[in-house]
Amino acid sequence: VLVVKMGDTGLSDEAAAAACKDGDPLTKDFMMQQTMLRVKDPAKSLDFYTRILGMTLLQKFDFPSMRFTLFFLGYEDKKEIPANVKERTAWTFSRRATVELTHNWGSESDDSQTYHNGNSDPRGFGHIGIAVPDVYAACKMFEEQGVTFVKKPDDGKMKGLAFIQDPDGYWIEILSPNNMVSITS
Repeated sequence: VLVVKMGDTGLSDEAAAAACKDGDPLTKDFMMQQTMLRVKDPAKSLDFYTRILGMTLLQKFDFPSMRFTLFFLGYEDKKEIPANVKERTAWTFSRRATVELTHNWGSESDDSQTYHNGNSDPRGFGHIGIAVPDVYAACKMFEEQGVTFVKKPDDGKMKGLAFIQDPDGYWIEILSPNNMVSITS
């Protein structure tokens, strides 16, 4: 068992490296496939993730006996989505970094129903991140669309990245890969 004492700055580079081990050879073909978010109103969420964030609905799965629907979205070309349902299912689950929106039927009409976004106490899940070519241009478009901001690009100490909220209050980091060098240095 590795025991590491964290100092005031958290885990040192050396301790972080020591804590990381090579995975079993079986893991070499594993990939991050999805992040699931529960949504209250699928029409609002689908509009946000497709029209505002530019994702594509890859596939929808209804489970009537359990009264829920899954919507898989990602950054894929609509022309590449297979027409055959079985092929589409295998294809959908082979895409990297998709978002799975889970809608429990009836939640859209239940005024007391809300989901914890992970950023209020007790803290847990934090956010998903979307890479964009130009954070400022994206944020201008988000502002024009009435998107709720948690942090605008020039707010706070970390300049050049933003946080917005989806209709259920989940945080989404908006970042530009080239800007991250100056932010993380």
